[in-house]
Amino acid sequence: MPPRRVSNPPNPWHSSHVEWLEEPPVAELEVYEEEADSVLTENDSPDIGFRFSVNPYRGCWHACAYCYARPTHQYLGFGAGTDFERRIVVKVNAPEVLALQLARPSWRREEVVFSGNTDCYQPLEASYELTRRCLEVCLARHTPVGLITKGVLVRRDVTLLQKLVRGPGAHVSFSIPFLDEDVARALEPGVATPSRRFETMRILHEAGIPVGISLAPLIPGFRESDVPALLERAKECGAQSAFTTLLRLAAEVRPIFEERFKAAFPDHWKKVEGAMRDMRGGQMYQSEWGQRMTGSGPRWDAIERLFAMQCRRLGLNDGHHRDMHAEPPREVQREMF
Repeated sequence: MPPRRVSNPPNPWHSSHVEWLEEPPVAELEVYEEEADSVLTENDSPDIGFRFSVNPYRGCWHACAYCYARPTHQYLGFGAGTDFERRIVVKVNAPEVLALQLARPSWRREEVVFSGNTDCYQPLEASYELTRRCLEVCLARHTPVGLITKGVLVRRDVTLLQKLVRGPGAHVSFSIPFLDEDVARALEPGVATPSRRFETMRILHEAGIPVGISLAPLIPGFRESDVPALLERAKECGAQSAFTTLLRLAAEVRPIFEERFKAAFPDHWKKVEGAMRDMRGGQMYQSEWGQRMTGSGPRWDAIERLFAMQCRRLGLNDGHHRDMHAEPPREVQREMF
């Protein structure tokens, strides 16, 4: 059954957490609800190191120009551009389905990551609370969790995350690829500023929740010199881990990213385009795993060395908990059950 459009969807900007949601939308936000048959996905994508993930939402209000998940919206008959950002699908029964899946005898209580596709703390979470309820399910089923998010709404769930840390385990990685707030606003228009994300990282750290930083994606030829400062700021805010991935532009993503990048930084596009081709063997798109197999060129090797050196200097990735992107990927992506 296709998702059903909600005539009068709940408004997250009328919730008690509005101070964490930035400004309300200028464009109309369309909300669709669906009942999922399964929400626990086993990931064998060549670019995803973690195995199991849950995505309570399809599409993402954050509207990041570079988002690799954009093409998945086309499976619903929507577009990868503004449809992905303003036509959000909500899996209203996600907690109930997850509870059934985690209760199966085959479940081995492996880590579940929120989210492998779109952000689990985008604004609609303030109204629907699907991520929170799914985390409660994981706690009840003794299942460890990892979170990757740009959403400062995660502050709402500090007490729940503390319970998970004391029980099966939990950690949160904040995606912060840019230090400059104007750059972030241009390429991540629906996301809280970098300073607010770092502030939230510190709040979680002080609450005893393991935190880390994701410098993803790294755009070659653009702001690479920010890497040391981003890692230093994360360390100051309590980060124990860090990872980075290289920008990759699938066919549907490239025109969106190129249009928005050129509009904001017209003098930098040729440098970025050239650097991307140099680092991907002449291609604008190549999976991370394929890149490891075919080689990525001296520029990316130098960036990786810089990243690794800075992590060692700061004591990041020293074994406190696993890097969610460290394991070798599998060959295909399939549903678990």
